[in-house]
Parts: sequence; structure tokens; C-alpha cells
Amino acid sequence: MTVDVRSVHFDLGEASRKYLDSKLERIGYAKDMIVDLIFVMTKEKDFKFEATVNFRWGVQAHLEERDFEVNTAIDKLIDRLEQKISKEKEKVQERK
Repeated sequence: MTVDVRSVHFDLGEASRKYLDSKLERIGYAKDMIVDLIFVMTKEKDFKFEATVNFRWGVQAHLEERDFEVNTAIDKLIDRLEQKISKEKEKVQERK
């Protein structure tokens, strides 16, 4: 699983990056299912966090969250990401 983190219009601090890395451990069980995980974080009036997940069976998922706090946006995005991964995993297991 390749993780790419980009920040636009602001510098993602070291503490926030470590926080994101610690939250990514929650989806560690899906490392063999995910090829790429791309995060794009944009600062406007609020923080817009986007995640694009490329699964190894060719499906791509795009998630987006907005919040005024970086860590809260990370929490929301990881929660939705975890739900999406488990949903895709169930779909693949049903096909087998």
C-alpha cells in the first residue's frame, strides 16, 4: 500500500502527519487490498480533506470531509475510509 499525502495552501505540521499515520494503523488489515491511498488536504475557509483509494481489483473510491480543525477532519475521514474499505471487502467476498 502506497500512501501519498499532499497539502495545498498550508503546511501540514509534523504533529498532524504523525496523527494521520497513527490513524492509518486502524486500516492496517487492508494493506493487501489497497494499491494506492492518496490524501489531498486543502486550506480554504476550512480544511477540505480528500482521500482516493485504489483497490487491487480495479475499484476506485473517493471520499471528502470538511472541518475547521485538522485532527477532527482526519478522524472523520478515517472513519469513513474504514467503512468504505469494509464495504468493498464484503462485496468482493460475496462475488467469490
